[in-house]
Amino acid sequence: MMNKELVRTLKFVLFSVSAGVIEIVVFALMYNLIKIPWWPSYLTALVLSVLWNFTFNRRYTFKSANNVPIAMLKVAAFYAVFTPLSTLGGNYLEQTVGLNGNIVTLMVMACNLVTEYLYDRFFVFRKTIDTNDVANKKTSDN
Repeated sequence: MMNKELVRTLKFVLFSVSAGVIEIVVFALMYNLIKIPWWPSYLTALVLSVLWNFTFNRRYTFKSANNVPIAMLKVAAFYAVFTPLSTLGGNYLEQTVGLNGNIVTLMVMACNLVTEYLYDRFFVFRKTIDTNDVANKKTSDN
């Protein structure tokens, strides 16, 4: 059987990929089609993907029964730091350095994937992993 943490990481990556699809589609529509500047396109897409990703990863990856508002506040704290740094940094790379906005967004998404997994795993859900009804059902089925 596969290591439990490896499975957890793979689930996080797969849910993050689905959130990434949402982020890329929203970003591409706003940035490439409607021609909205990089930073508002990025922020809108980021918010939508975070909501999607939090919902699925809390329930199915970390299987956490912790207090949802508290967990959301912890994730909001992560994004209170990540969002301005990634927005300012991404805007700098796109506007000043001249990198393609689509490439900048993919770079920021990769950074987000790694840093958010570590933050969620070791801070947000650290003490409540495998405590919800999904985890309990699996335990009772064995």
